[in-house]
Amino acid sequence: MALTKPRIPAGTLELLPLEQISFQRMLDVIRRNYERFGFLPVETPVFELAEVLLTKSGGETERQVYFVQSTGAIEKDADAKLALRFDLTVPLARYVAEHEHDLSFPFRRYQIQRVYRGERQQRGRFREFYQADVDVIGKDTLSVQFDAEIVAVIVCVFKELKVGAFTVQFNNRRLLRGFFALLGIGDIEQQALVLREVDKLDKRGAAAVRATLTSADFGLSEAIVTEILAFTEQLSSSHTQALAMLEALKTRGSNSELDAGIAELREVLSAIAAMGVPEANYALNFSIARGLDYYTGTVFETILTDHPDIGSVCSGGRYENLASHYTKSALPGVGISIGVTRLYWQLREAGLIGVSESSVQVIVTQMDAALMPEYLALASLLRQAGINTELHLEPAKLGKQLKYAANSGIHFALIMGSDEQAKHVVMVKDLRKQEQFEVPRAELVQTLRVELEQHAALKLLAKH
Repeated sequence: MALTKPRIPAGTLELLPLEQISFQRMLDVIRRNYERFGFLPVETPVFELAEVLLTKSGGETERQVYFVQSTGAIEKDADAKLALRFDLTVPLARYVAEHEHDLSFPFRRYQIQRVYRGERQQRGRFREFYQADVDVIGKDTLSVQFDAEIVAVIVCVFKELKVGAFTVQFNNRRLLRGFFALLGIGDIEQQALVLREVDKLDKRGAAAVRATLTSADFGLSEAIVTEILAFTEQLSSSHTQALAMLEALKTRGSNSELDAGIAELREVLSAIAAMGVPEANYALNFSIARGLDYYTGTVFETILTDHPDIGSVCSGGRYENLASHYTKSALPGVGISIGVTRLYWQLREAGLIGVSESSVQVIVTQMDAALMPEYLALASLLRQAGINTELHLEPAKLGKQLKYAANSGIHFALIMGSDEQAKHVVMVKDLRKQEQFEVPRAELVQTLRVELEQHAALKLLAKH
């Protein structure tokens, strides 16, 4: 029988164990910071009813949907079409509408799960990937203060991820629409089209966007497009400058959308400063637009300062009515999403993140099969003390066992033969330093704890 070549589908990421630990620790950092701000966990099914999933108008994303077909009987739901979720926002909308009367508002939720998109195959783009979302949903109203809190959440996450300098850059869609209206672009649909083109500035460049906006499809004059591009070049470098940018915009003219956008951004800036977010980690950027139509107010992008080529590593914004397709209740919200799989891949490619140490801290080697009851008891003792311990269950030469442990990233190996047993001691070998020392069995747990704590402290010191 011919063997099938083992391979994963294009657009998926599969990691080796130490890489997986590194990725898992990234998820842990995100989860820990989301919970630190009082957000609650939610999980939704990986597939939804297609009629529910595809009600929202969201542009390119919905044209990348994977549909699900069962090979078995679905009985009463045989006619129901299922589709894999392409983001976590639409499932959230369905979730909130379905459980509206059981939830407390404002509803603060985080969700870390895989999503699926039929992305065009290219390096660094994934068809299956983790998203880590955090959202606040209000009932009827939601203060702009929550927009500021989202910035604080992002900053805490990326500071702990230790990815180097970064800025959360934000803008306001109402401000953009108001500015376009000042230029004579008053039609809502045309404004949406211009917003989508502005959102492509970082990918296509100013020249390409200019060519599109002055084409017959848009019909904008060179003068108006020049004003749009000059406007979008403004990026603050301090809190004071951000406020000055808003003040200067007032001199251009006034309309309800522009005035509202300016007022909202001033409130966001004031709250961010009050929360103690460092000035170096946030900026007002008039080019931030976000291409999805459901954003209505503040919009966010997070950029790694030393690696702008990576693009946004965290984005989101405010939407006025999350679940309008599923309920008549007004449910405004604000949130952000981190594409964790792509972020991990990009950071690894940029050399900003490496493989982690093994989650196994100690291995108990097997010197003598007759002493297996002793080894089992020793491993149990360490596990009960909170030390992650592996026991080598198969007989092998000590050198081979130590090589296995070193290759697996395990820090300490315990060696106990008949001589050590007779003396009630254990030989501890530090596989990182290639040093070994003898420890009385009664002191083993405390000694290992001290060694592991010292290693963790030195590692933390080295990072700083």
